[in-house]
Amino acid sequence: MCFVKKVLLTYKQKGLIMKKETIGDVPGNVLGMMADLCLKIRQGVIKPEEFGLFLKRKDPFSGEAEIMIWKTFWKKYFSISTDLSQIQILSYQEGFDRVIIVPKGITEDRVFQVCSEKFKIRKRTNQELSEVIDHNDRMSTETYAIRVRDCQEADKENKNISAEQAKEKDINGITLLERLIYELKYWDETEKHLDMANLTICSDSRCSDGAVPGVCCRGDGVCVRWCTPRGVGSDWRVRTVVSC
Repeated sequence: MCFVKKVLLTYKQKGLIMKKETIGDVPGNVLGMMADLCLKIRQGVIKPEEFGLFLKRKDPFSGEAEIMIWKTFWKKYFSISTDLSQIQILSYQEGFDRVIIVPKGITEDRVFQVCSEKFKIRKRTNQELSEVIDHNDRMSTETYAIRVRDCQEADKENKNISAEQAKEKDINGITLLERLIYELKYWDETEKHLDMANLTICSDSRCSDGAVPGVCCRGDGVCVRWCTPRGVGSDWRVRTVVSC
């Protein structure tokens, strides 16, 4: 990779990067694509597993790639060897580029604990999250997959929409468990956090008193807090979920 960077720097200085000149047998435009590839891998835009599939002449953006990525993730952080051979991943839908795979039996508390070992995270309750959450529209009784928008901030399309309004509009929102998994996965890829400026309303989860969990990141770290079902704000947003 260092060799590629040195070659590209030379080419940029000479203004040859997109021309047909070659170094050895490698055309300059190919070196440009290699540099772009290196940058996208470093930024997490292209995953190592996806690149590995490409080298094997397989579709790097297929369901197979997502399964490889998530198997690696669950093994790395939870020592879970999950059988994902039967998992159904929805076909690509415009705008919903991010796949999240939730394994059978995983809980909010377990994900929260692993998050707390990697970065600052707190919850506004002394109870276990699984004790506070009374209902989820999707349960981890079986392994399942969802699609969400691949964006750091919660969906701008859903600003000024409360959890109750989302239900009335048939907008399926992310659950607290899914949002915590997404947080850890995003941090694993970027070492950054979701919702630095906004808050995700986890509208497909409910507490026993009717409150809705929400997750955001502020100066003191990631925070799990509670929102009113009718709470509205431009910075309180539901993350739309596409599921089977």
